[in-house]
Amino acid sequence: MSDKLRVLLTGFGPFPGAPHNPTQPLVARLARLRRPALHDVEIASHIFPVTYAAVDRQLPEVLAAQKPDALLMFGLAARTSYLRIETRARNAVTMLWPDAANTRASKRGIATDADAMAFGPHTARLLRAARLTGIDARPSRDAGAYLCNYLSWRAIENVRSGRPQLAAFIHIPLLARSGAVRRKGAARITLEELVDSGEAMLMEMVQLARKARNTQAS
Repeated sequence: MSDKLRVLLTGFGPFPGAPHNPTQPLVARLARLRRPALHDVEIASHIFPVTYAAVDRQLPEVLAAQKPDALLMFGLAARTSYLRIETRARNAVTMLWPDAANTRASKRGIATDADAMAFGPHTARLLRAARLTGIDARPSRDAGAYLCNYLSWRAIENVRSGRPQLAAFIHIPLLARSGAVRRKGAARITLEELVDSGEAMLMEMVQLARKARNTQAS
């Protein structure tokens, strides 16, 4: 196994209501980044189908294969006009909307008698890194009750088990297409702006993961 720091980036595929999920091109662009500050970093990527079964099956598989030090996840929040840095995962799952495989959750909670789980204080640093690029980024305590929240919950479970050391989930809005604007007149965030903020958050995650590794080694 390489001694390089390893970061895993994830997004989601299309689902009903979002035939073109913008997390896919974002993750693809970030995975191709080549920067001097990333000379000792291996970046892997994975796109999850929008189903509960896929998350339960593929997350353990990709974590075992990649053994990432940090996990940076992206999901679509189509009704939000800004970047949302999720600070926690709720013990909630919707029974109203089926996933992309037309499967509905059989219960409203993910775990029995469990409170919400926090990603950790590093989310504040990701928020600051994103804002420094000029993008509208805000903290969020509610990741919803669909696949984004579900993946967040499963990721934090793995962090608490020791691998990866850090995880974060970022909700992105629908992106601008051909000069499209939102109903209120505010221009939509472009892919280039999103890549810039994504790079800033990725660099912050790398620094945090590097610090965590050095602390463990000392």
